[in-house]
Amino acid sequence: MVRWASNRMAGHMVLLTRPLTQTLLLASDTALLVFALWAAYTLRLGEFFIPNGKQVALMACAPLLAIPVFLKMGLYRSVIRYLGEQALWSVFKGMSLAALFWAVLAFMTQMTGVEGVPRAVPLVYWLMGLVLVGGSRFTARWLLWMPIRQRFSGRQVLIYGAGAAGRQLAVSLRSGRELFPAGFLDDDPTLLSKDIDGLRVYTPQHLPKLIKRFDIRDVIVTLPSASNARRREVVSFLEKHPVRVRILPALTDIASGKHLVNMVREVDIGDLLGRDAVAANPALLGHCITGKVVMVTGAGGSIGSELCRQIAELSPKQLLMFDANEHALYQIDRTLREAGHGTAQKDGYLPLLPCLGSVRDAGLVTRLLRTHGVQTLYHAAAFKHVPLVESNAVEGTENNVMGTQITAQAAFETGVETFVLVSTDKAVRPTNVMGATKRWAELLVQDFASRAKVAGTGQRFCAVRFGNVLGSSGSVIPLFKEQIARGGPVTVTHPEVTRYFMSIHEAVELVIQTGSLAFGGEIFLLDMGEPVLIMDLARNMIQLAGHSLRDEHHPKGDIEIAITGLRPGEKLYEELLIASSNAESTNHPKIMKAREPVLQTEALADKMHQLRLALNANDAATRTNCNLLAPPWMTAVDVLSLQSPDWPLQ
Repeated sequence: MVRWASNRMAGHMVLLTRPLTQTLLLASDTALLVFALWAAYTLRLGEFFIPNGKQVALMACAPLLAIPVFLKMGLYRSVIRYLGEQALWSVFKGMSLAALFWAVLAFMTQMTGVEGVPRAVPLVYWLMGLVLVGGSRFTARWLLWMPIRQRFSGRQVLIYGAGAAGRQLAVSLRSGRELFPAGFLDDDPTLLSKDIDGLRVYTPQHLPKLIKRFDIRDVIVTLPSASNARRREVVSFLEKHPVRVRILPALTDIASGKHLVNMVREVDIGDLLGRDAVAANPALLGHCITGKVVMVTGAGGSIGSELCRQIAELSPKQLLMFDANEHALYQIDRTLREAGHGTAQKDGYLPLLPCLGSVRDAGLVTRLLRTHGVQTLYHAAAFKHVPLVESNAVEGTENNVMGTQITAQAAFETGVETFVLVSTDKAVRPTNVMGATKRWAELLVQDFASRAKVAGTGQRFCAVRFGNVLGSSGSVIPLFKEQIARGGPVTVTHPEVTRYFMSIHEAVELVIQTGSLAFGGEIFLLDMGEPVLIMDLARNMIQLAGHSLRDEHHPKGDIEIAITGLRPGEKLYEELLIASSNAESTNHPKIMKAREPVLQTEALADKMHQLRLALNANDAATRTNCNLLAPPWMTAVDVLSLQSPDWPLQ
């Protein structure tokens, strides 16, 4: 019955307008101050106090002196529901001044009545006023919050960022039924302790107290225009507390018009990289694509499929999607057609053309390039899982090296204008077969660039070298997510392993733009910021998943990190350049180009001949031995020392 009555009262109080609420507060304070003064007399005299006329007039002056002070202290500006402890300080200051003014009035004007004013009355009045005025506000706050606590118990959230996006999100949350905003967190000193749309703005340092007071379990970060470095700083601060962190997307996503509540997403690991995304140059994006026939090898892979998605948005005359994996090719073709691409024929060209086949099939590759008049070719077909290629070196070499040679040769012979190889930072001083094969591929592309210059064809052959791609099939991120979902342990090969990271979208934008920047023979690099310690990445992913780390300092944690040891051919850190002094700037502020060592055509042809003989000789044996290549074969063709000083370089 009591709960029903309090809920009913709270419901009526919530519906009151702000002016009416302030008027009720003024009336309440007037009555409470008069009562406080009467109670002070009663307590001091020890009997029921009946004032005379002068004493009634003196008691009536108490609220007249106090209300202006309270107005100045802001006691009527605060929204009662979101009243904080800082209001106690305002009540303390206001009541202290009000009691002092009343005491001066009482003793200096001799409005004392027959019995006079006992000296203890002002002090008791001050204490009673503090209790009654402050208590009335916090009692009202308790009544207002009671139904909300019952309805949204454990579902109140704090919004980090009191800007326009945060305010709009608060309005959206209030209109919903799942979550309720308890207040804002913001670092702006001009906003602290203020009320925005009825919500109090707190400093982030108050988070532990707010978690206990409002039973906060979620914090939503609304910093859509902030840099990734700033987001990483905020998320790093929040993940130290027992809350789930979610984040609002960037302004470009908000501009799409979706409902803000539906756009709140879990914190992505990309938010922790501390590096802003590289802005794309629209002119560079469309230069090699718009109105041209474009082909992507490895179109069904993680990089290849994103290439196809972005290319399709740039209005090519035709897009050939080439892949040996039937299911992957079907998926990207279906995705693009559902997005509205490839339905209308242009000038006799079918905009989307899925092509099944291998880059090791020279006849097929040449026929496709010549028949369709391909002008731009992005070569993303490759085996890139380091451990798998390490134990299947013959297949890895056939696909990554011989496939690149066949594709580049066909592009050269059929007059393809721009050829872009998707390479990797593992090609720099490679210590594993995958990295070595990609360096071989770079050397081949550089050789065809030299041939094009000598022949004067105007064709451009280049490569793009970058680090790990978030979410790609070869990235460590999906592995960590799977291990966390199973309850751990999360496996890290070495506590000091570092890697460069970038998003798939950003990597593909780079690949597309480099074709426009190329003159021939370049290896393009992205300014990828600082490398990320994989141990830190593992810890962050565990915490972002809502789990705690189990180690020697926290034996009761949820998930542990297990050190498994470096895998064969694995480096502690990756590099982007063979020599740190050979990087040059380009027209894009975040893209560099490297002039890496190039083999003379005759020397490279000789090495490729040795490689082919070795592959042929070892193929039959390795097929029956899990495709493991013998060390003598690797030594014979310098697979792992592609920067050997005795090679004749151009």
